[in-house]
Amino acid sequence: MGDLTRDSERIIQDARTVRDDNRSGGRHRRAPSIGAGSAKIKRDLWTRRIRNVLIALFGIWVAAGVAGMVIDGIGFAGVMAVLVASVIAIAVLGNYPKLRTPKRESLNKGNVKDMVARTELWLENQRPALPAPAAKIVSDMGVQLDALGLQLQGVDQNHPKAREVRSLIGEQLPEMIDSYRKIPAHLRSEKRAGTTPDQQLTDSLGKISGEIDSITRQLAEGSLDDLAIKHRYLDYKFGEGVQTSPQLENKD
Repeated sequence: MGDLTRDSERIIQDARTVRDDNRSGGRHRRAPSIGAGSAKIKRDLWTRRIRNVLIALFGIWVAAGVAGMVIDGIGFAGVMAVLVASVIAIAVLGNYPKLRTPKRESLNKGNVKDMVARTELWLENQRPALPAPAAKIVSDMGVQLDALGLQLQGVDQNHPKAREVRSLIGEQLPEMIDSYRKIPAHLRSEKRAGTTPDQQLTDSLGKISGEIDSITRQLAEGSLDDLAIKHRYLDYKFGEGVQTSPQLENKD
């Protein structure tokens, strides 16, 4: 009886765990996006899926309506056929087109701002294969890449900083992670020349993170200077506080 009681308690506890996990999104849910750029790519994909589903449903029901007018009703079998076709359309088009992870060789193509967003999505898919400290840096890097993407808006593609971003984000970063992933898993924590591949990757990602922040600050310098100039102008024109009119002072 004692064993049965313990088994029952364990089963109930497991059921509660599964229930709570499902309420929060399920065990196989996707990891959250590391930045706004990759989140936008996913959001645009879902928008396309929903649009395709709505178009398909509209077409199915319009066709059913036309058929009903032509043959004076589609009957129970026709209604069931419409429902089945609707369910199939939702099931198929709700998962199409698929979210495709950008290939490394295609990262450094197109507009430099779009390249940053694609790299975010690529990094999300590399994160599970990285050691915990490196994965943490990658997760934090999403916010940095978002800030960098904002500063790249309107920047000429041939601007020196744009070329620097292409080299750093589109080439050096993915090449380094690819090189790490080619190392057999059992050798990644093995010391060689005083350090391990895990440590080397983490250190390198930390340096790239710092460089991203530096480039973002350099690109933002123009906006910072412009804001400072406006602030000094307003301070010169209006002073530090609102001055009281002499006439109002005499009335008091």
